[in-house]
Amino acid sequence: MLLNERSDVRQIISTIGKQKGVKKIRIYNKIGEIVISSDSSELMKKVNLDNEACIGCHTKAGIVAPEDSIRIFSTPGSDERVLGLINPIRNETDCYNAECHFHKSTDQVLGVLDVMISMNQADQTISKNEKSTIINSILITIIIAAISGFFIFFVVNKPLKSLSVGINEVGKENWDYRIEMRTKSELGAIAKQFNDMSRKLSSAYSEIMEWSNTLNEKVEQKTEELKNIYQQVIQFEKLASVGKLSASVAHELNNPLAGILTYSRLIEKKLKESDQKDDFEKLIKYINLIAEESDRCGKIVKDLLLFSHRSEEEFVNSDLTDIIDKSEMLIKHHFEINKVNLVKEFSNNISLICNPQKIQQCFISLFINAIESMSGSGGTINLSAEKQNGIITIKVNDTGCGISDKDLPHIFEPFYSTKEAAKGTGLGLSIVYGIIKSHDGSIEVENTSSAGTTFKITLPDKLNLN
Repeated sequence: MLLNERSDVRQIISTIGKQKGVKKIRIYNKIGEIVISSDSSELMKKVNLDNEACIGCHTKAGIVAPEDSIRIFSTPGSDERVLGLINPIRNETDCYNAECHFHKSTDQVLGVLDVMISMNQADQTISKNEKSTIINSILITIIIAAISGFFIFFVVNKPLKSLSVGINEVGKENWDYRIEMRTKSELGAIAKQFNDMSRKLSSAYSEIMEWSNTLNEKVEQKTEELKNIYQQVIQFEKLASVGKLSASVAHELNNPLAGILTYSRLIEKKLKESDQKDDFEKLIKYINLIAEESDRCGKIVKDLLLFSHRSEEEFVNSDLTDIIDKSEMLIKHHFEINKVNLVKEFSNNISLICNPQKIQQCFISLFINAIESMSGSGGTINLSAEKQNGIITIKVNDTGCGISDKDLPHIFEPFYSTKEAAKGTGLGLSIVYGIIKSHDGSIEVENTSSAGTTFKITLPDKLNLN
């Protein structure tokens, strides 16, 4: 083309265009006219730059060199696919410097070489290869399925069938049945474990049969052994009961005796210090308290003596305020010595059916425990009570040191104490628990912390005595 030999170029393009599979070869100038073509009938025709064959390489601004110059399209009225190859003819230096050319040096592209090749043969080859691939895939699938089926039948299904037969035999109590399987696979390991299980079942069954045959003899032997053990347990319980009874007597008598001793000394002191007759009324009041506490000691001893022939307790309609006031009076010296204030927050006239002495004993024990938890540093005990729907709820809150997590689950157990052995028997709260339970009530620690503890008591105002 540098020599401007257009006839030679046309001859070359015409020769190539006649080759098998080549649809057409064309050269476009920069304005879209066909200047050379293997089809002479379309020479000097101007193509539409917006059609399918040109849109990939042209814009309204003129010819643009494409980065991707390959396109595939279908010819009109036919399903034949055509591969189009477009190659821009660039304005090289030799072009615009040659004498035969008159192009400007600023022109980038002089024209386009367009080669269109039929894809019939390629499509036929692809179709043939697709069919061959599908057939080969089907054959390979059939072969793999046959091999897999063979493997599953002989390696999986047959051993599983043997295991199934073995399980059925064991289910029929054939303990001597064994599975013959020499494979070292997981199924072989299962068969081995199955055989071991069968041997163990056979041994256990034999032992059971032996036990069954000698059961009466062994039952008599064990019965005799249990009788001996039972006698020893009874003896141990008797000894333990003696210890518990002694501790219970000491604890039950300790509170009333302490009150008697305190008020006796108080009377003695008052008699020595006062000559006025006005003090006699107080002294008589203290003497009456001593008499009541002495009577309570007598009842405790009587209850212990009649332990094996215990009669029903005497429940009467009582005023809760009177019970609490009397409990406070009996240990008033404890409150004063330890600088503890008792704050009562409830309305009067809360009545309930109870044993007033036992309920009084509960409050005394709770007050003393609360005072001792404050370690003599002073504090406050808040007591509240309310009655709703026949249920009386009483809360006793102190500002003591609280109860530790390890002690909390055991505080109502008999003989469990957080105090030193010489200072407590561990029966106080367990006796309180028993008294509340005997009144169809409940007691629990509602909350506890280093800032204090709150005990919650619930009692019915009427007991179910049936």
